[in-house]
Amino acid sequence: MDSSSLLLLSILYLSLPISFSQKPNALVSPIAKDPATLQYFTKVYQRTPFVSLNVVLDLGGRYLWVDCDKGYVSSTYRPVRCRSAECSLANANGCGDCFSKARPGCNNNTCGVSPENPFIRTSTGGELATDVFSLPSTDGYKPGPAAKDPQFIFSCGPTFLLKGLASGTSGIIGLGRTKVAPPEQLAATFSFQRTFAICLSGSIGVMFFGGGPYVFLPGIDVSKSLIYTPLLINPVSTAGTFVQGEKSAEYFIGVKSIKINEKAVKLNQTLLNIDQNGVGGTKISTVNPYTLLETSIYKAVLDAFGTALSKVKKVKPVAPFGLCFDAKSIGSTRVGPAVPAIDLVLQSESVYWRIFGANSMVAVGNDALCLGFVDAGKNPRTSIVIGGYQLEDNLLAFDLARSRLGFSSSLLFRQTTCSNFDYTT
Repeated sequence: MDSSSLLLLSILYLSLPISFSQKPNALVSPIAKDPATLQYFTKVYQRTPFVSLNVVLDLGGRYLWVDCDKGYVSSTYRPVRCRSAECSLANANGCGDCFSKARPGCNNNTCGVSPENPFIRTSTGGELATDVFSLPSTDGYKPGPAAKDPQFIFSCGPTFLLKGLASGTSGIIGLGRTKVAPPEQLAATFSFQRTFAICLSGSIGVMFFGGGPYVFLPGIDVSKSLIYTPLLINPVSTAGTFVQGEKSAEYFIGVKSIKINEKAVKLNQTLLNIDQNGVGGTKISTVNPYTLLETSIYKAVLDAFGTALSKVKKVKPVAPFGLCFDAKSIGSTRVGPAVPAIDLVLQSESVYWRIFGANSMVAVGNDALCLGFVDAGKNPRTSIVIGGYQLEDNLLAFDLARSRLGFSSSLLFRQTTCSNFDYTT
């Protein structure tokens, strides 16, 4: 992991405040980006005594899992028993026994789940457990005293499941649509709104659990000006392993069309819908660093974008991108390189997610600016996967109670960024 990212996280939360907030309105945690893997990770506190852990974000993951094989020590660790209420809550896939000395992650008659590492497309057996979990509270303006959940449900995973994750991380924090994912658990524990928000950055962003305000320097409350679109449920799980009949925990939205320079791109409309087998549609992902498009959509978008910039000098494409331009031939604006806007049109023509140059163009070396979209192949499970780079400096608020997504579009227009949350206490 990049040493500067680790240093920033350690400076932000060197230690949790000693005092505890009994009834927080919301919780907050920083999000850093690892330049080696392009993964986003955050810092959480767990166990007794407290241990700070860096865990990678998986927006559609089903729960928090951490490596319990290596040095897990806690006086408050409790395995979740088979056929218990917590086991049912996790939609568990069976019961497990462990034929060696009892330790965290290895106990008899325990609830078995399948922690997953989507970066290497691997899942395995793991023990469901509870332990103390803590994050700073917030009023939406700054971090405050810590808030503590004494019986937070998570899964143990083996050390080998860390393969492919950013160096220095200990697991994955899944934020998906399940009862045991942190957004639902923390809302239930602290009786705050069933909402969470992420604001990714190329440096240090922020994540909120609970409702707004979400305030960024110099005093801009982004929660007051969000655009909303329904969150859709994919009827078939998109996880590596799942229980029959389980719905997807990932977040899907209804993209109806794509416009470039306000002109509609000709697409196969059936690809934009989720069929009865769970194939198609559009989801939001922190696993993929760049937006993935099914091949025919990808080619249509590249053609339309290239036509709109036909007078700009093109250069040889740089993998994984398929369309690159001479950087010196493109000007700059407040919202990034001066290129045509890409609109994801949602439930109506008047509701759209506009992607400006800061989120569409990737600088490759000093000479090239490439369109930051990647070919997903001819038969991907999901037709459009909106990736991390396209999410940066956009605040996304996931309102689980109303099953809707609030999005800001680029905060650069508001003269702030996701790195402008005031972490000073």
